[in-house]
Amino acid sequence: MIRSSALPKVLIITYYWPPSGGAGVQRWLKFTKYLRECGWEPVIYTPENPEAPAQDFSLLQEIPEGIEIVKTPIWEPYEFYKKLVGMKKGEKINAGFLNEKKNPGLAEAVSTWIRGNFFIPDARKFWIRPSVKFLLHYLENNPVDAIISTGPPHSMHLIALGVKNKLDIPWLADFRDPWTGIDFYHQLRLSGMADRKHKRLEKAVLQRADKVTTVSKNWSYDLAALYPREIDVVTNGFDPQDFDSHAPELEVKFTLTHVGSLNKDRNPDFLWATLREICDEEPHFEEDLEIKFIGKTDIAVFDQLEKVGLSAKARKIEYMPHKEVIAESSRSQVLMLLINNTPNMAGIIPGKIFEYLAARRPILCIAPAEGDSAHIIRESGAGQVVDFNDSALLKKVILEMYTKYRNGNLSVPEGAINQFSRRTLTRSIAELLNSITSTQSA
Repeated sequence: MIRSSALPKVLIITYYWPPSGGAGVQRWLKFTKYLRECGWEPVIYTPENPEAPAQDFSLLQEIPEGIEIVKTPIWEPYEFYKKLVGMKKGEKINAGFLNEKKNPGLAEAVSTWIRGNFFIPDARKFWIRPSVKFLLHYLENNPVDAIISTGPPHSMHLIALGVKNKLDIPWLADFRDPWTGIDFYHQLRLSGMADRKHKRLEKAVLQRADKVTTVSKNWSYDLAALYPREIDVVTNGFDPQDFDSHAPELEVKFTLTHVGSLNKDRNPDFLWATLREICDEEPHFEEDLEIKFIGKTDIAVFDQLEKVGLSAKARKIEYMPHKEVIAESSRSQVLMLLINNTPNMAGIIPGKIFEYLAARRPILCIAPAEGDSAHIIRESGAGQVVDFNDSALLKKVILEMYTKYRNGNLSVPEGAINQFSRRTLTRSIAELLNSITSTQSA
């Protein structure tokens, strides 16, 4: 068969694809955008009808012209889940364990147990077998040189594993987030049998993939501890084309902005208490302050703000298109980077950190001092890092930022951030693909 492109082809198996919105889409949408420049022709395999937490139709414009996108229907048990927990038809299900309601009830606890013990590795498991069957037939007539799977959801890896076992096509498994090391794994109420199955499937992926990538050094160490092998780190990044060369006019208020989902594990109670303390002590601070949340935000955050008397200073924006989010970030006085206070916290590098860097606004990072996110902030000179519950340092940092804001000179120095450009990072992916395909051809 004559191929439509002279370039080698790579099949990318991804659950998240435009018009789905949110952070899960960005990584492979952006890699796809630049893969042709790096010598690879992408082919996308994605569900026809996914249960996406948000939609962003503006992202459709980012898809390279003429690439092949293959879709098949997926069945997911979410209508059953919605009925069980009393959600209305059409309501979106949040990722992780982010809760926007006051009192999650017994039904949600039961559904969590069902999710963890029966939907292994996740609720997309029912797409694995039909996808393997479909792809085996599709690839007979549409051969590719390599396969990439990206998870979560980790069912995507099991689709790739099924194809790998039959056709032995070079395979790169990309872990955007950990599997059994994910921050909410301990909340799944797993039986011993379910835990063992998760770990067995995870190990099979790590063992069979020709290359494994993840987004941070610490997570690469965690994966290598599960199965001893080389784990390559390809971080997330920013797309220079998303950022206007002209800096927008800054917010008049002393805005502290958080972009993206903010769940209970990322809610730093001591930050809100410290802001309250500064309001009580510093003239004009409360008048100037605005706390902005763009994206899904757990009810625990607003409960705490209400408790310390700062509800009136909070502004919640449920969702906005990606381009508008970037504009809001670039206008903010300070950007908040809040890392999960969970066992795997050292390896957490939220995708938003790189767009924060490109926005050229000071970052207030609450994270473990020796974690990967803290290292990036310090290396780039883009902000200040405060460890969990270090109220004294937090107060000092916020007051320093506020003083600069009042004086009109709150800014960050030009940092060396080109290493985090999506174009640069795509070259790393292409090099990994070259290595696994050249090894096989040799």
